[in-house]
Amino acid sequence: MTRRKRRYVVPGVENEMQAFKATVMKGEGYVVDPNQPDDVKYEVAKELGVPLQPGYNGDLNTESAGHIGGKIGGAMVREMVRLAQEQLTNREQS
Repeated sequence: MTRRKRRYVVPGVENEMQAFKATVMKGEGYVVDPNQPDDVKYEVAKELGVPLQPGYNGDLNTESAGHIGGKIGGAMVREMVRLAQEQLTNREQS
Protein backbone atom coordinates (compact mmCIF):
# COMPACT_ATOMS: atom_id res chain seq x y z
CA MET A 1 0.00 0.00 0.00
CA THR A 2 1.37 3.43 -0.89
CA ARG A 3 1.47 6.24 1.58
CA ARG A 4 -1.00 8.96 0.78
CA LYS A 5 0.26 12.43 0.10
CA ARG A 6 -1.57 14.86 2.35
CA ARG A 7 -2.53 18.16 0.78
CA TYR A 8 -3.66 21.25 2.60
CA VAL A 9 -6.73 23.14 1.43
CA VAL A 10 -4.68 26.33 1.22
CA PRO A 11 -1.77 25.83 -1.20
CA GLY A 12 1.71 26.69 0.08
CA VAL A 13 1.10 26.39 3.83
CA GLU A 14 3.10 23.18 4.35
CA ASN A 15 6.11 24.92 5.95
CA GLU A 16 3.93 27.11 8.15
CA MET A 17 1.96 24.10 9.40
CA GLN A 18 5.17 22.26 10.23
CA ALA A 19 6.40 25.32 12.14
CA PHE A 20 3.04 25.52 13.93
CA LYS A 21 3.30 21.84 14.90
CA ALA A 22 6.79 22.46 16.29
CA THR A 23 5.62 25.45 18.31
CA VAL A 24 2.56 23.67 19.71
CA MET A 25 4.44 20.52 20.67
CA LYS A 26 7.20 22.56 22.33
CA GLY A 27 4.43 24.24 24.32
CA GLU A 28 3.22 20.77 25.32
CA GLY A 29 6.68 20.07 26.76
CA TYR A 30 8.22 17.98 23.98
CA VAL A 31 11.67 18.41 22.51
CA VAL A 32 11.16 19.31 18.86
CA ASP A 33 13.77 19.72 16.15
CA PRO A 34 12.48 22.71 14.13
CA ASN A 35 13.98 21.16 10.98
CA GLN A 36 12.20 17.81 11.57
CA PRO A 37 8.98 18.57 13.51
CA ASP A 38 7.41 15.28 12.41
CA ASP A 39 9.99 13.44 14.49
CA VAL A 40 8.12 14.51 17.65
CA LYS A 41 5.84 11.55 16.92
CA TYR A 42 8.58 9.20 18.16
CA GLU A 43 8.75 11.00 21.51
CA VAL A 44 4.96 10.94 21.81
CA ALA A 45 4.91 7.24 20.90
CA LYS A 46 7.52 6.44 23.52
CA GLU A 47 5.52 8.32 26.16
CA LEU A 48 2.38 6.38 25.20
CA GLY A 49 4.19 3.04 25.12
CA VAL A 50 3.63 2.58 21.38
CA PRO A 51 6.51 0.84 19.57
CA LEU A 52 6.79 3.31 16.67
CA GLN A 53 10.13 3.17 14.85
CA PRO A 54 11.52 5.04 11.84
CA GLY A 55 10.78 3.11 8.67
CA TYR A 56 8.29 0.30 8.33
CA ASN A 57 5.59 0.03 11.03
CA GLY A 58 3.20 -2.38 9.34
CA ASP A 59 2.79 -4.37 12.54
CA LEU A 60 1.50 -1.29 14.38
CA ASN A 61 -2.27 -1.43 14.78
CA THR A 62 -4.53 1.44 13.82
CA GLU A 63 -5.55 2.19 17.38
CA SER A 64 -1.95 2.67 18.50
CA ALA A 65 -1.15 4.89 15.53
CA GLY A 66 -4.30 6.90 16.25
CA HIS A 67 -3.20 7.56 19.81
CA ILE A 68 -0.01 9.17 18.53
CA GLY A 69 -1.71 11.28 15.86
CA GLY A 70 -4.55 12.17 18.20
CA LYS A 71 -2.22 13.55 20.83
CA ILE A 72 -0.38 15.70 18.29
CA GLY A 73 -3.44 16.73 16.25
CA GLY A 74 -5.51 17.36 19.36
CA ALA A 75 -2.91 19.75 20.73
CA MET A 76 -2.80 21.57 17.40
CA VAL A 77 -6.59 21.88 17.21
CA ARG A 78 -6.82 23.17 20.79
CA GLU A 79 -4.26 25.84 19.95
CA MET A 80 -6.09 26.82 16.74
CA VAL A 81 -9.34 27.19 18.67
CA ARG A 82 -7.58 29.27 21.33
CA LEU A 83 -6.10 31.55 18.65
CA ALA A 84 -9.49 31.94 16.92
CA GLN A 85 -11.18 32.83 20.21
CA GLU A 86 -8.45 35.36 20.90
CA GLN A 87 -8.97 36.96 17.48
CA LEU A 88 -12.74 37.14 18.01
CA THR A 89 -12.26 38.72 21.42
CA ASN A 90 -9.86 41.31 19.98
CA ARG A 91 -12.26 42.05 17.13
CA GLU A 92 -15.16 42.59 19.55
CA GLN A 93 -13.09 44.96 21.67
CA SER A 94 -12.10 47.10 18.65
